Amino acid sequence: MAEIMSLIAGRSSKQGVSLNVSKLEGEYVEVTTTVEMNLNDMARLGLKEGDSVRLRSATGETIVRCKGRKAEDLPAGILFLAYGPTSSQLMGSDTAGTGMPISKNLEVVVEPL
Repeated sequence: MAEIMSLIAGRSSKQGVSLNVSKLEGEYVEVTTTVEMNLNDMARLGLKEGDSVRLRSATGETIVRCKGRKAEDLPAGILFLAYGPTSSQLMGSDTAGTGMPISKNLEVVVEPL
């Protein structure tokens, strides 16, 4: 069962620290290929920690692992994914003149795999 949610891509402290070590392996890859999701949303979709999901936007798609977050940390229907090659696959090329693709409130279809 697929569901539409809003994706927010952004920086995370783990991403910043791991970027200084290596962009090609280890923690950086893990952080940038893990989507954070409200635990209630995960339960409704039949997902558990570490399960894979396909995220599909109007411009692309990717497969990531899920990590649960409490409702007080991440509201229902909202996803967070750290910036990286994976999140870039979901963003269009329009930068609205800023030089940075629009990465907030992206509508994505979440499909458990």
